[in-house]
Amino acid sequence: MSMTHLQLRKLFSEYWESKDHKLIPAIPLIPKDDPTTLFTGSGMQQLVPNLLGDIHPLGKRLYNIQRCIRAQDIEEVGDNRHDTFFEMMGNWSLGDYFKREQLNWFWAFLTRELKLPEEKLYVSVFGGTKEIPADEESVEIWKKIGIPEKRIVRYNTKTNWWSRAGAPDNMPDGEPGGRTSEVFFEFIDRPHDPMFGKICHPNCDCGRFLEIGNSVFMEYKKHQSGLVELPAKNVDFGGGLERITMALENQNDLFLTNIFSKIVRTIEKVTGKKYSGYQKSIRIISDHLKTSVFLIRETVTPSNKEQGYVLRRLLRKTAFNLHKIGVNLNQTPSLEEIVESVIDTYGNIYFDKERDLKQIVPVIKDEIDKFGRALSRGIKEIEKITEKDLENKAFYLYQSYGLPLELLEEIFVNLKKKVNKEKFREEFNRHRKLSRDSSSGKFKGGLADVKEQTIKYHTATHLLHQALFDVLGDGIRQEGSNITSDRLRFDFSAPKKPEKADLEKAERIINQKIKEDLAVKFKIIPKQEAFKIGARAFFKERYPDLVKVYLIGSANSPQDAYSKEFCGGPHVKNTGVIGSMEIYKFEKIGSNLYRIYAREKLPRPNGRGFN
Repeated sequence: MSMTHLQLRKLFSEYWESKDHKLIPAIPLIPKDDPTTLFTGSGMQQLVPNLLGDIHPLGKRLYNIQRCIRAQDIEEVGDNRHDTFFEMMGNWSLGDYFKREQLNWFWAFLTRELKLPEEKLYVSVFGGTKEIPADEESVEIWKKIGIPEKRIVRYNTKTNWWSRAGAPDNMPDGEPGGRTSEVFFEFIDRPHDPMFGKICHPNCDCGRFLEIGNSVFMEYKKHQSGLVELPAKNVDFGGGLERITMALENQNDLFLTNIFSKIVRTIEKVTGKKYSGYQKSIRIISDHLKTSVFLIRETVTPSNKEQGYVLRRLLRKTAFNLHKIGVNLNQTPSLEEIVESVIDTYGNIYFDKERDLKQIVPVIKDEIDKFGRALSRGIKEIEKITEKDLENKAFYLYQSYGLPLELLEEIFVNLKKKVNKEKFREEFNRHRKLSRDSSSGKFKGGLADVKEQTIKYHTATHLLHQALFDVLGDGIRQEGSNITSDRLRFDFSAPKKPEKADLEKAERIINQKIKEDLAVKFKIIPKQEAFKIGARAFFKERYPDLVKVYLIGSANSPQDAYSKEFCGGPHVKNTGVIGSMEIYKFEKIGSNLYRIYAREKLPRPNGRGFN
């Protein structure tokens, strides 16, 4: 069936609305209220409190299409199906319908609405362990639908159990999870590759089968004593928009579907290289540039920390692969055309084309130019190194100039020098382990607990937001935030750069409101009513008809509150528990874009100052 991804998302929305589901707007790629994860990695991320029992203001039947990033997949990109940015189409039942309705409805969507051929669809179910019974109920439902036994496969917790932490043994206390049932599409023209095993099956990695949807029956929560049942039986469904598009087009190469075709054609035009001859590199360039475009749109800039580190890594890998296919990085190709092709692919869903091109292109061009200069310096450095020192210098070059092993090997060959690959990989793996340890699991999608200090900083962010309006006027706009237990970070745009005196005044206001020990409460009210009382919204989020608004200092009525803001929580009950705050760092991060760092004011040996 010929269908664009724009048509697919429309059909998906209409289908679940016909089943009385309400749209929950997607959250940003950088989670505003979750300090435990770098990126939004699934559609259910915003619904964890509701899956655990909290009432959702829109009811028990929900759906959305959520943009996601999984940084842990960066190294996998280059094959026919992995990508770092993707969109997850989801529907949820919060204690309403369960297995029978979900499996029948999803099957009808695939076969009646999308008209996928039934004979190419296989399903999997949970096969059971000593602790968790097999899901025979789902088996019987699939058989009644008409799927023969030979197309129903049973797997263990590795593949048919879902939680954000994986198998039950890996789940932290309080984490929800459950048995799953997946649907796979078979590319019958693709032969099985024996290197992946003697027998092909739906979960085989040879590429003949592709998972296109996963219904999670969220029944359990991890407890110290093991798994305990949740208050309600929930459904948490996720289906990759990109993968369903591959099935619709019967195309087992993601980069040849309509989601990537315009981007790939533009890269071919700009570089003068054909996809057929440079598949792996052009896949990496198209994926990494697309993901970078979405990150920069959310005001992420290249750096050596957290989201900025991932962006820098994506852009350096892009630059390396441009170099690899013969592009001279010192004569930067027309990156604007490639960025424009990404924006055009998504129509007006996510981008304001004119504004976003101005914001995004300079960041990408600057980082790739830097890599080009680092490459030139690295080559000069290598030319000076003697054969004796080579084995000690390879990792230094990677660390200092960002030159990957593959590129270093190429340079060494051209200079008729050899690198000790074993020693390099040993150092590289040691460095990567240290990086992973320091990330504390942030790539996994929000698994750590929300600490008391983090909650205090969350409320302090609301105070900072309002204080900036008090000092700078109505011309400011929130662009993003990031909160950890060590500090809060707040990004905003303003017509002119705030002065040091402005920031000091904002700091005094925040501390005054903390000293006043104002009550912090929330109300769930219609969106239009929230706007009428002056509640501030994050412009990059779309909000449902009913919203949760947090009010700080609402002694008499919502209109009298000092701070009124759309937010999902959590927050402190009174501002007095936050403790005195200090703005310890200020920086410009783009055209009329600024970033503030603040933390609890404690005795610090180096003092503090703005920069």
